[in-house]
Amino acid sequence: MPSLGADMEAGTLVEWQIKPGQRVKRGDVVAVVETQKGAVEVEIWDDGVVDQLLVEPGTKVPVGEVLARLRAEGEAPGPAAAPAPPAAPPREAAKPASPPPPTPVAHPARFKVSPVARRRAQELGVDLSLLAPSGPEGVISMGDVERAAQSRPAGAARPAAPDKLAAMRQAIAAAMAKSKREIPHYYLGTTIDASRATDWLEQENLKRPVTQRVLLAALLLKAVAVALKDVPELNGFWMDGAFKPAQAVHLGVGIGLRGGGLVAPAIRDADGKTVPEMMQALSDLVTRARGGALRSSELSDATVTVTNLGDQGVETVYGVIYPPQVALVGFGKVVERPWVENGGLCVRRLIHATLCADHRASVGHRGALFLSALDRLLHEPEKL
Repeated sequence: MPSLGADMEAGTLVEWQIKPGQRVKRGDVVAVVETQKGAVEVEIWDDGVVDQLLVEPGTKVPVGEVLARLRAEGEAPGPAAAPAPPAAPPREAAKPASPPPPTPVAHPARFKVSPVARRRAQELGVDLSLLAPSGPEGVISMGDVERAAQSRPAGAARPAAPDKLAAMRQAIAAAMAKSKREIPHYYLGTTIDASRATDWLEQENLKRPVTQRVLLAALLLKAVAVALKDVPELNGFWMDGAFKPAQAVHLGVGIGLRGGGLVAPAIRDADGKTVPEMMQALSDLVTRARGGALRSSELSDATVTVTNLGDQGVETVYGVIYPPQVALVGFGKVVERPWVENGGLCVRRLIHATLCADHRASVGHRGALFLSALDRLLHEPEKL
């Protein structure tokens, strides 16, 4: 069971997407795991052949416990895992007559459920094992879930859905409390003249269809990724009492979920993306985060996090570092303010950028150099 963040202690295996004897390669999605932050597609990190599946769907498993075993191509299969003893049947208690329960549908050994349908089933208290899939390739769709909920007998008790938001808030609280206890934060901030950046974006977007226009958020992410190359001690992890620099820039992006809650999945290799590619990656990440379709690597690979609350009207944000990362960059909204330039007074579009960093991994002087690099890059947006 992979660790999908410092706030994760266990996950529930929802379904396997592989079977014994199947060949897999690094990056393949092999399972869906339910965490306190929603359903996550788990990827595999090695090539090989699936030898054994050791955990049944529906089982809650601690981080680090073995879920399945692989064998090398051509290697003989290992001994079969001993099946779990059958659970003792519960005693029947006397109860009033009620309509007979729906007959379970004979699913194949593994059935597929769209992430949206899974989330809707949890909200409506629908048992997915009772549904007949109508989607292509036997996929249970949201329509199947909605129809099952509507066909529930009148007066039938609706199963209580777990309070996912409360569980997520509890996990976030534990991780952030640990961060503030153990990480010696320092905070820096600077006001950046974003007029050149916003003017350049406006001109670029005039050349693009509406669906391909670029938001300032994508330009800010690109600038952060490039500035980290100047100050690499902000990009990495504090582990086992030492700083471990990351080999690439994977930007975690703070995304607020509908109804509350927060995730910070990663845009991988952000420094190598163009600004339009960054916009495309950001849009895709937000859509899948809010649809419950993130992958495990996106939740575990972030090397530094960026939070942007400008669209919420906030001018300045000072965040809390997400361990084991060592820095978090924050942006507020763009505001028009009086500005002195070359001895003259003018009006400029300004944005406040902040940095909170781990004092064990860097010092304020290096953090200031990062903010200076960010300022310089946003004055030359065409070079990004």
